[in-house]
Amino acid sequence: MRSALAIAAPIGLYIFTAVNPLPAQMQNNTEKQMTCNNHGHRVDRMAHCEIREQSFPSVGRLTVEGHNGAITVKGRLRNDVLVRARVEATAGTQAAADSLASRVSIDISGGMVRSAGPEIQDDDQSSWSVSYEVFAPQATDLSVKTHNGGLVISDVRGQIRFEGHNGAVDLKRVTGDIAGNTHNGGIQIEMVGPVSDGRQLEASTHNGSITVAMPANYSAHVKAETSSGHIQSDFPMSMNGEHRPRQLDTNIGSGGPLMHLTTHNGQVALKRTGL
Repeated sequence: MRSALAIAAPIGLYIFTAVNPLPAQMQNNTEKQMTCNNHGHRVDRMAHCEIREQSFPSVGRLTVEGHNGAITVKGRLRNDVLVRARVEATAGTQAAADSLASRVSIDISGGMVRSAGPEIQDDDQSSWSVSYEVFAPQATDLSVKTHNGGLVISDVRGQIRFEGHNGAVDLKRVTGDIAGNTHNGGIQIEMVGPVSDGRQLEASTHNGSITVAMPANYSAHVKAETSSGHIQSDFPMSMNGEHRPRQLDTNIGSGGPLMHLTTHNGQVALKRTGL
């Protein structure tokens, strides 16, 4: 067994560590997990919660846009798309909460999923939100945007674009051309296969760490930057690369497509998941 290599360095330099690698494989997601039992609301407000479901044939691409609420997209071995939307509303009375929820609409057309609802004034104690649990074919080009809420994508291959503002991003068992950012929240990405020639992996956040897990035989050209934190790698790195405090520009494996990772407040970690 190869021994671990640790480079003693001040915070902000590079560390190579050993892990117990576990191979990752795509999963066929069939279980519906989102319910109205696992949501929260203010104790001083009356609340309404309901689950709406709709399915439609896949067109090979899917866009999901949310404002207040989490978004989860799961790959499965079917050719249709199932959208489960949890609509929540709070107000001073139960009748007002019920009425507010009834005015929230879910628009599904042309491979796009988005919600619309009444405009809430700043001094209004009412609120509404929509969270999504979406099941899509594993081979799907995906674009996901959310403003307030976490974002999870699992078991999808293709062109994946993500954008968040307040919330963490977790990509599990994905592969393809991947790029996106969030402002407040960490980013975790688990790759199940190599990035094809001409494709990329690009991720950035302002407040949060970035962790990318890859098979042991993964090859890429890595550029990583952090303004406050350190860079950690389970992979031996080319000594021909450029190593500076809180910056990395080098190859892992035999090099290849660009992997560009940037954070302002947080660390960058490259993890190994396969032998």
